[in-house]
Amino acid sequence: MNQKLVHRSVDVIGRVCLAAVFVIAVPVKITKFSSVVGAIVSRGIPESLSVLLLVAAIACLVVGPVLLLIGKKQKIGAALLLTFLVPTTIIFHLFPFQSQAVFMNLGLIGGLTLALTRPDLTEGD
Repeated sequence: MNQKLVHRSVDVIGRVCLAAVFVIAVPVKITKFSSVVGAIVSRGIPESLSVLLLVAAIACLVVGPVLLLIGKKQKIGAALLLTFLVPTTIIFHLFPFQSQAVFMNLGLIGGLTLALTRPDLTEGD
């Protein structure tokens, strides 16, 4: 089997696995919108801003994985997902410190950073 084909196949599998984590987070944010807004408000963020942040989070969680899966747009997708994940980790998991959530998110941040900074597989084709 062609080494380039194997590399691309493994790359797609990795991006699908990374994107899946974010895709499964969308339904509850939509179906329990007011409860999620309440959770954001409980962290000291005003309700009107909480609604705006949740809508932006849902947009990042819907568009980000799709773009991550599209080879030529994966960097934009990774950036959108980082835009969601970094503040979420800080706001919800650092105080009080939730080690499992923080370290899981750090792993996701690492994977997204790799997707953001590495050369595209489509370059040079």
